[in-house]
Amino acid sequence: MKTYLNDGTITVRSMMPEDVKVLYDTYLSYGWHPNIETYENYYKEQEEGKRLVFIAEYEGRVSGQCTLVLNPDEGPWKNKGIPEIVDLTVFFDVHNKGIGSRLLDAVEAEASKISKQVYLAVGVHSGYGPAQRMYVKRGYVFDGSGVWYQGKQLEQYAPCVNDDDLVLFMLKEL
Repeated sequence: MKTYLNDGTITVRSMMPEDVKVLYDTYLSYGWHPNIETYENYYKEQEEGKRLVFIAEYEGRVSGQCTLVLNPDEGPWKNKGIPEIVDLTVFFDVHNKGIGSRLLDAVEAEASKISKQVYLAVGVHSGYGPAQRMYVKRGYVFDGSGVWYQGKQLEQYAPCVNDDDLVLFMLKEL
């Protein structure tokens, strides 16, 4: 296990196998439809060196997670050597405690070791409002590639659904 950050209240560390069930069970309790294989794959890709997985602990309890794909093969910056931040989530009961910011501090520090830039996708519906604001405050800017849906760039006037797969990409200089 690697510790990326520890300020006495919030610790950000690498993923351990037992985190898979904690993440899955927590997201299931929210009424979401998580796939346990997603989190198993995160751990596997971490061990293979394809993805860094950051687990946040708040006062010693797992409270959120984020991943960094080191060489993305999707999106507007695929195969460009720019890492992608994927799946930043903070558990509902510990919102507004700085956990998301501390996760991003750790992720951006690691990304800066391999690139001068990092990117991410953010959903456009109102549920992503807090994330949208946080990313702008942290210096992320929209990349100009427009709206993407289900992994593909949408053409002008193309139909889509305002769900979690409707995103805009943002880029940050590190």
